Amino acid sequence: MKKGLIIGAMLLLAGCSSTIENTYYQLPAGSNVARVDSASSGNQPMIWVEQVSVPDYMAGNGLVYQTSDVKYVIAANNLWASPLDQQLQQTLISNLSKALPGRIVASAPLGESHDTLTVNVTGFQGRYDGQVVVSGEWLLQHQGRLIKHGFNLTLPQNEDGYDALVRTLAIGWQQTAQQIAKSVISLN
Repeated sequence: MKKGLIIGAMLLLAGCSSTIENTYYQLPAGSNVARVDSASSGNQPMIWVEQVSVPDYMAGNGLVYQTSDVKYVIAANNLWASPLDQQLQQTLISNLSKALPGRIVASAPLGESHDTLTVNVTGFQGRYDGQVVVSGEWLLQHQGRLIKHGFNLTLPQNEDGYDALVRTLAIGWQQTAQQIAKSVISLN
């Protein structure tokens, strides 16, 4: 009888324990990305978005939050739905395609003649002061020339929570795509 009571109590305690559920996030593709006017030359130039790299601490599943000037926390239950570098590449391609309608923007080269864009993201996190950081640099190979630019955006996160953090990160990434698009247009 004692054995049955102990087993019953253990089952009751196990049933009452709470489990923490994981929440998964995906960057939204920008629907409000402005088109950048460009003269169409008849043939569509191509931009190959070769790679978007992120530091090792951002390459895991957890969203990153900076808690001080030197300390970062990686969320254990608030996770990226797919690898961050892939999401950044896919949304960059989508945003550049919308901003540069006279160009083909793709994740693989579609011919011999194309520009190549490589992006290195060094910051993509929320911060202790209510700001969101999107920073890094991009390198464009254009007709034998190398064009390199840095980006360092700090945006206010207007609401609390991971949903607002991801939406603000997406806005910063859209703004980065706009900067890249304007630089591409200025090359012609």
